[in-house]
Amino acid sequence: MNSDLLEQNKAIVRRFNTELIEQLNAETFKAIMHPDFINHTAAPGVDKGSAGIWYTFEKVLHAGLSDIKVTIFDQIAEGNKVTTRKTISGKHTGIFMGVPATQREVTINVIDIVHVKDGQYFEHWGINTLGAVAAMLASEK
Repeated sequence: MNSDLLEQNKAIVRRFNTELIEQLNAETFKAIMHPDFINHTAAPGVDKGSAGIWYTFEKVLHAGLSDIKVTIFDQIAEGNKVTTRKTISGKHTGIFMGVPATQREVTINVIDIVHVKDGQYFEHWGINTLGAVAAMLASEK
């Protein structure tokens, strides 16, 4: 695979992180999500398609956190996959995974792998500390 395509795939993942996770941009979401997208590591009970991703960003992250910022530390592209190590941070100003606002700054650590197909998110696998952050906030209430 040529390096131009690898860089394009990495740019799509960066755009996803900035325009979707940080900004909750619905137009970008429509443009980036493949119609057959599947999230292989969706939380139990959450839709494994693109609707589940939007739900997580809108009803979990943006409902509970303000001033969301994604910081990408590493991106590695090989073939049609991009692996990213990043953090999602923000201030806990709303209900976050059932926990009322604490006004604390929180950081969620994430490593994910995205299969990019035709310039869109086609598959996702990931690990994150979302549950651990919610548990920590709940224990402090």
